[in-house]
Amino acid sequence: MPLDRSTRILAIRHGETAWNVQARIQGHRDIPLNGQGQAQARRLSVALADEAIDAIYCSDLLRARQTAAEVATVTGLPVQLDAALRERSFGIFEGLTWGEIALGWPDQSERWRARDASFGAEGGETLTDFYARSLACLERLAQAHPGQTIVIVTHGGVLDCLHRASRRMSLQAAKTWTLGNAAINRLLYSAQGFSLIGWNDDSHLHCIGPDEVAECSHPQA
Repeated sequence: MPLDRSTRILAIRHGETAWNVQARIQGHRDIPLNGQGQAQARRLSVALADEAIDAIYCSDLLRARQTAAEVATVTGLPVQLDAALRERSFGIFEGLTWGEIALGWPDQSERWRARDASFGAEGGETLTDFYARSLACLERLAQAHPGQTIVIVTHGGVLDCLHRASRRMSLQAAKTWTLGNAAINRLLYSAQGFSLIGWNDDSHLHCIGPDEVAECSHPQA
């Protein structure tokens, strides 16, 4: 695939939720954006207003849909939902904090923190299965848009998989990069796979004030 037929990807993590603030595991739980997250989504839409975007894809979970909806308002494009862009399923651990998991399931918590690729909480996905599901979806979407620019609104875990794929890193490698809410991550997809252009651009999110958060929390009818 020639360079000019590469797919340009703007990969976005959803805006902040109350469970992000509380450090609770969300997984497939359908948690909405909080006021800060809604303000972040609006700032994101302004930052992307001048981008030549050809398609918007989004996880079907509410926090991602709310974020993508703001981007759609400035592009006029429909948001195309794809359940394969969901966060990793954490089964019985969803709704709990890291501390609660460590107290209740110390052995499993240690395997999780050690990035044991074969581990999955009861009712959840293993890291290996989650990575395979995420990359298959991301590659499918990228391959459908050669020479175009697409926005993908998803979750921190999916973006972690994408970052590792773009840098040819193993699942066991320690994470040293940021997965910021509503930050912009830029990548290319070509015959050689994903390549990283820029990561965690959050310049559009600086200095979000309390009035802006309050307005987003209680929008006018």
